[in-house]
Parts: sequence; C-alpha cells; structure tokens
Amino acid sequence: MHSEKTGPSWFRTVAAALAVCALGAIGTPSFAAVKPGEFVTPDNASKVQDLVSPGVYYKVTHGMTMKIVPTERVDWPPPYKDATEKYSAQVRLSQDKRSVVGYVAGQPFPLIDANDPDVANKIVWNNVFRPITTDDYDLRFYDCDSSYERKGAQQQQIEYFQIGHYMGYDLVGRTEVEPTPIDPDFKTTGRYWLFGLYPILAPNEIRGSGFIRWRYADPKRGDDIWSLAGGSRRVRRVDESIMSSSTTTNGTSAHAWDPDHYSGFNPKTEQYYYKFLGERNMLATIHALHSPEVRCPTDGGTSACPEAWEMRHMYVIEATPDRKRVNALDSKTIVYMDGEMWFEPYIDTYDQSGTLFRSHIYWLATRDRPVADAKVAIYPFKRSFVVGAVSTDVQSGLATMCYLPGMETPERECWYINMGAVDRTSFTTDAMVRAASF
Repeated sequence: MHSEKTGPSWFRTVAAALAVCALGAIGTPSFAAVKPGEFVTPDNASKVQDLVSPGVYYKVTHGMTMKIVPTERVDWPPPYKDATEKYSAQVRLSQDKRSVVGYVAGQPFPLIDANDPDVANKIVWNNVFRPITTDDYDLRFYDCDSSYERKGAQQQQIEYFQIGHYMGYDLVGRTEVEPTPIDPDFKTTGRYWLFGLYPILAPNEIRGSGFIRWRYADPKRGDDIWSLAGGSRRVRRVDESIMSSSTTTNGTSAHAWDPDHYSGFNPKTEQYYYKFLGERNMLATIHALHSPEVRCPTDGGTSACPEAWEMRHMYVIEATPDRKRVNALDSKTIVYMDGEMWFEPYIDTYDQSGTLFRSHIYWLATRDRPVADAKVAIYPFKRSFVVGAVSTDVQSGLATMCYLPGMETPERECWYINMGAVDRTSFTTDAMVRAASF
C-alpha cells in the first residue's frame, strides 16, 4: 500500500475550500424539512420529496422508510488521494470534450466548478475513475430476489438469484496492487477495464450462465461482450445495446436490473451526451447501519429499510444516449453523484415517452471491513462498500433487491476490493465456461 502524503499546498488549499463550500451548502435551509433523529414513512414522505430523486420518493411513498442521521465525512483511500495529487494536473478533456487525455491514476478532475461549461463531462469521467474500486474487485456469492411492492412484509418472491462472482479488473488507474499505475496489457489491447458476472447459481433454469464485458479507451470502439447461455450451453457475442435492458440473454427470469446500471451509471462514456442540471443537498445512505443488509418489512421486501440516510452534497447530471452510436432502451438517465465519495447513491431512468421508468438505489457502508466479523477482507483504512442495491420498475412495481453480502449464501465477507483476488485471466470465455456448473 502507498503511504498517505501531505500533498502539494495547492491541493490542500483547494480541498479545504471545497470542503468549506460543501459544508456551507449542507448548512442551507434546503434540508430544514428533516433533522437527524426523524423517521420518514409514507405518511410523512412529503418532507423528503425535494431531498431525493423522483425514483427514491416513489419508493418512500410505497413503503420504504428512512432514519435520518447526521452527515459524516468520507475520506478517499490514501493511495487514491496520492495518485490524484500526483497525476491530475496533466489530465484534460479531448478536443471534442467527449473523452480524456493524459489520465494515469486517481481522480482526473478534482477541481469541479459548476460554472465550467464542461463540468458535466468532467463529473462523469470522475465517475469512471472513482475511488470505490481502482484495481480489482470480486463480490463472491451474493443474492437478489424479485417481488412486487406491497404494504407490509414480503409474502412471495417472483424469483431468487444467487451469483458466484461479480468481478472487475482495471488496467488503468491502479493504485494498490501491482502492476501500478497501468497494467502493461493496456498498451497492446487498449482495454480500460474488464468485467465478469458468472456463474449464476440460481435460478436453476439459468444456472451456470453469465457474461464478460471489456471496455476500451478508444472512444469509437464499443464494448466487447460475450455471454454463456445456461440452456444452449453456448458462448455468443452480445450487442452492447442490450446492456441497457433487463432482458437476459440466458433464459427467462423476472428481474429489473440492467448491466449498464449494476454499479451506478456504467455505459460507455462517449456514447452519451451530458448536461449539468445543478448541485443540490440531498439524502443518501453512505454509512449504512447494517451489513449484511436487512429486508424492508414495510414495502414487500423491495428495499433495505429502515436504514440510515444522511444529507450529502450532490451533482445532478442528465445523460442522453447518442442514437448514432448506441440504441439504448432509456431516453435519458438522471445521475445523482455524491461530490465527496464520488459514487451515485441513486439513478433514475426514463422511457422513450419521458416517463419515469426505473429507479436504482445503492446503500453504501463506509468502514475498514465489509462485515464486522471479517477475517480476510480487512483494510488499513476505511473504504466504501455497496451493501444493498435495488432496481425498481416503477411502472409495474416489480423490484429486484440485491444483498451484498447475501442472505442465503455461504460466503459472508463478499467484498474483496484491491486485493488481487482476480486478474486478467478471469475475464475470458474459457474461464467463464470452466466455472459453469451445468
């Protein structure tokens, strides 16, 4: 691990100024409607309507509860902070403003100015190279279940999912595990990162299936994606447009998640146009009380509640697909980006008529281990973990809630971040086929 440095004086000065501005913004009357200690239910949901996205407000009105807690600071992992101080000054947007030039590691654009005409693109690129994971990650044995919203506890699951591995490997921006800061493979393949979700262990009809995805630095090159179907047991190439759809390539399953939003906003950056909608003080779960997360007893088990929600300073971005480059399902995506943690606690997507379609919410914990009794996944500093996530089709009420760690899985630690748990060989079709349990 890199040791934390004092850093150049300009970075310290600007960071302090930004912190003061953020604290000042959080101290404005915009969030006077709720105070720490209050409990939000459908009966008083109007108190938070202006403090959350329309999708989150929908969830509260349909049974999700909130425990309002004081705001706590989130510090970046020291190696990521060091890399930002070392390399960020050399990063700039490309001539067409769609891509980045000169990026090595850390946050590409630490100085965000709301008056900058390119602020939206810079915020989105900060999301691409965010501090939550920089080198590799492996989520082992987590589970999800789909059900329809209802008052009270969950009575029936439409489908239950269990995943063997949800994993990624970054070739650029590496800060903790050798090779750093760039994997030499990047120079020959041009791949930014690799992703894999396999094998699916449940439901039985798609057992053994999964997919892998490669993202490239070339702004004109789309993702390479291969899926392994549980039924035909064949590997095939997949068009990247399907990544914005919750339709699986591996059989029939009832779920609301789409791969472009598994971990926030994650389609290929250059395939979208971005508009800055402003900065706001809004509620989010950044210091979750529970890990493993709890099933909400008041909305049919379609969220995590009651959970701690605190005021956060967020940037709001509208992402619109470039129809010449990608045939995305959504007409637009509204991204709510935490300006300190640099992860989106929630995202709303809209259908082609402009109507709210899907709500994606991510509950995060910030600690030095994903669970209190961890024996392997223990870190020398605090880092952020997504401990729960839900995608809800607000037009039908179908929601797929995921628990990380899982509720019914053998693995209790789940999150292995920047530990060298996976490498490039984990993201090949051969590796995916070998892992399948047909």
